[in-house]
Amino acid sequence: MRSVGISLGLTALVAASLTGCSNDDDDKADYAAICVDPQTEQRTGDENCKDEREYHGSGAGFFWFYMATRGGGLVPPIGGRYNTASGTYSASGLRNSSGGTATIQRGGLDTKGGNIGTIARGGFGKAGKGSSGG
Repeated sequence: MRSVGISLGLTALVAASLTGCSNDDDDKADYAAICVDPQTEQRTGDENCKDEREYHGSGAGFFWFYMATRGGGLVPPIGGRYNTASGTYSASGLRNSSGGTATIQRGGLDTKGGNIGTIARGGFGKAGKGSSGG
């Protein structure tokens, strides 16, 4: 009886540890968006982007700027300049690595900047916001 209890306990422990294992790439959004002012080319607070309007090279306001999470790019801090060559203002053409619809995280990135590859979809304060650019 004791042997069965130990076996069941070990089986439960192994099963629990396996459910915590996943491919990190599966948990990451394909693209992450920062809220920017295209006129000054500076990142601004996420609260300034209120809808999903796209910037088409003219007009004033704040817009989401989409950056691929798998390229090892850097996210600028709030007030910092971003590299327009590292992303796009339009979400309509974004695809995942399989050519399907890309997952996008709008906002929630570190305000101090850093490696875009460290973001994760969902979880503790890193989930994307449902609204954007504005």
